[in-house]
Amino acid sequence: MARTVRGVEFVVVEEIHDLGLGRVVHVGHREVWFDCPDPGPALLGLRCVDDLFLLAATAEGLGRGRDLRPLAKAAAAVDVPALLALRRHVAGVSQVDTVDVSASFLGRRAFTRYDLEDAVGEPLAAATGLSYRSRRVGVPPPGLSWRVTVADDRAVLALRLARRPLHRRAYRRVTRPGSLHPPLAAAMLRLAGPLEGRRLLDPCCGVGTIPLEAGAAPDALVATDHDPAAVAAARANGLSSAGLADAGRLPVGSGAVDVVVSNPPWNRQVPAGGLLARRPDRFWRELRRVLRPGGRAVLLLPADLRPGLPVLARHPVSLSGRHPEVLVMTRD
Repeated sequence: MARTVRGVEFVVVEEIHDLGLGRVVHVGHREVWFDCPDPGPALLGLRCVDDLFLLAATAEGLGRGRDLRPLAKAAAAVDVPALLALRRHVAGVSQVDTVDVSASFLGRRAFTRYDLEDAVGEPLAAATGLSYRSRRVGVPPPGLSWRVTVADDRAVLALRLARRPLHRRAYRRVTRPGSLHPPLAAAMLRLAGPLEGRRLLDPCCGVGTIPLEAGAAPDALVATDHDPAAVAAARANGLSSAGLADAGRLPVGSGAVDVVVSNPPWNRQVPAGGLLARRPDRFWRELRRVLRPGGRAVLLLPADLRPGLPVLARHPVSLSGRHPEVLVMTRD
């Protein structure tokens, strides 16, 4: 089971298919289920997913009341040794000393997330002989990490495949307010189409997430930001080619860029700076200038912002309580 940013589930389906990882059997709210006939380390190469889990059990008929006995019974029946053996085979993760559980649910319920977590944490700890600490008393130390999700009247229990969530990238040494979520950056790059042999521009690169997810060679990549602190952070994260430039006056030739993928500021989480603070329309003028005819731009924008290029597709997403859109646009 892949957990995703809300709104990019379809991109994760495409990624699973393109990597030949298996057959998708269910797509739900922030979830993509798929059968993998030959599970191996390649599963950990999924870039557009927040996290990846092994499905352990489902409990039907949960309802909205406080009776969580069906969920506890399903947890007690899980074949934990088989799941741990598969986890070791795929991710090389050995058993740990504790059990931790994180839960979420959709809609109004008579129970809390802590009730869900305790309902499965205690029987799972008993089955493994490990200790369990409820999140009611604080965030537990990392251990054998389980996830419970409830939608409608069904609860799903799953075991995290890797030692830590896949969205925690090794390159992310430095972060700043407004830094783009790495799996969303990866999804935006997929929406931009094949990048091989094409020149990519991120004029508001921040800590470098989009260029680092692209993995493009320096001669095929232009990554700039007007804020010296952001450029320093991008370089600290491994983007040595990050440069200082104003998105309202880009040091790029006209028609020299094939693809633009970016998370512009727009005075929401991060205030616009430089020329864009006074003339935000210059952003669109510069994009139109530097993109070749037929070039593509994929931007994360507030839903109420009027785009300055023809729109090919809109993909509303939910992220940290906000609801922006990923817009796919073209230079006519």
